[in-house]
Amino acid sequence: MRTSEGASWGTAIAGFLDHQRAAGRSPDTVALRRTHLWRLAHEVGRSRPENVTLDDVERWLASKSWSRETRRSHRTTVRTFYAWMVRTGRMKSSPVEDLPPVPPSIPNPRPVPDEDYRFALQVADERDRLMVRLAGGLGLRRGEVARVHTDDVFQDLVGWSLVVHGKGDKLRTLPIPADLAREIRRRPSGYVFPGQMEGHLSPAYVGKRVRRLLPAPYSMHKLRHRFGSAAYAISGDLAAVQDLLGHSSPVTTRRYVLVPDAAKRSIVEAL
Repeated sequence: MRTSEGASWGTAIAGFLDHQRAAGRSPDTVALRRTHLWRLAHEVGRSRPENVTLDDVERWLASKSWSRETRRSHRTTVRTFYAWMVRTGRMKSSPVEDLPPVPPSIPNPRPVPDEDYRFALQVADERDRLMVRLAGGLGLRRGEVARVHTDDVFQDLVGWSLVVHGKGDKLRTLPIPADLAREIRRRPSGYVFPGQMEGHLSPAYVGKRVRRLLPAPYSMHKLRHRFGSAAYAISGDLAAVQDLLGHSSPVTTRRYVLVPDAAKRSIVEAL
């Protein structure tokens, strides 16, 4: 992949990933960008990133049968990478500046049904049950569940709360039931799910543990859909649900919320 001129794919990708880390991107995001760029490097048929053309990238994207969100994610990575190449003087212009946009997918939330959520809680062992509850009862991502620490639980004048370590090292505070706070605080001091990844279990392993408790095709992430949908059904407040889920945009939150048919019917009947 290396030639006598310009940067090799390896050198350019390594520099870009350092830039992403310096900007505070999460390890999961950095890993995702790495996968996208090495896929481009191996499949686009060019020896150096400087040789890639708009036609190359369009043919590459057109050849994939990806979902719309996967396609959007790859497009974002490629455009961000080449914008960085230009800003740092590695290239004079970006070959993908005119890459056509990919429209966002139509919201299609798939929350885990309540009966399947309750069954998972019943059959899980103590550790996995806590993982399921943090995902389905608080809406935590698998990476957030993996990083729960006993020091993250505290009591204020109203009740118990949990500091959640979100994507991009963003913190948010969630109110939690007293029994859940006690369960977390009963654990030995430190990460609630200790492991080999900086002292805690990896997000991938947490997701695998929870997924085996759910019927196909549900994953741990669909427990987050379950929480978002249930929270909206109770409150009708999309902004509050957005804050609870830790989203920067209500557009993202809408993809997690399944609006109850009864709510839509009551609107129509009222009109």
